[in-house]
Amino acid sequence: MERRLTPPAATRRQHGLAMIVALLVLVAMSLGAVALVRSVNTGARIAGNLGFRQDATANADRVAQEAIAMLYAKLTVDADSLNNDLPAEGYYASQPARLDATGNARAGDATRALIAWDSGYCGTYPSASHASCSHTPKASTADLTAGNSAAYIVFRMCESAGSVDVSTTRCATTAASVSNTCQGAINYENEGKCPSGAGVTPYYRVLVRTLGPRNTASYTETIVHF
Repeated sequence: MERRLTPPAATRRQHGLAMIVALLVLVAMSLGAVALVRSVNTGARIAGNLGFRQDATANADRVAQEAIAMLYAKLTVDADSLNNDLPAEGYYASQPARLDATGNARAGDATRALIAWDSGYCGTYPSASHASCSHTPKASTADLTAGNSAAYIVFRMCESAGSVDVSTTRCATTAASVSNTCQGAINYENEGKCPSGAGVTPYYRVLVRTLGPRNTASYTETIVHF
């Protein structure tokens, strides 16, 4: 007669406990795999975004040079040509007191002035969040890398338009030039020769916004004088 052996109750409990432990280990391994995949994806995304931002910033230098060349060309023809606004050139002879170039630096300040970087830019901010959004930049024609676009705007660092020699314009200026040489980036553009009328000259603030892939945006600022 065949006898069927029944394992002791303790053995059955051990088998059940081993199954539970195995399931817990499997769940832990699955969660670890998911976390690893997410970590790799996040790292790749961060590295990619940093790469795009670096590319956008590198392009911004070309755009700044484009703006500087425009300023120099105007001054070479007429030393007083930059005493008044030239909106079509993205140039303004005075700078708003509370300029918020990025739209984030003075958040909450209803007296700030925004830059209309594109046709729909001002509409993204509530009308009560700023005093003006009327300064328009000029789209860059510089040779940029694929997927990037840029615009620049230049502010003469004065409180009002007009001649630098008039005290009411209240400009940030250089000291009188000792020799007929220019400083900074402009020196590479014109072999160190200053435009006519060089002496006490105002500073110009060149702001560039570069847009790249994945909605990356880079803002750069360059201060120049001639």
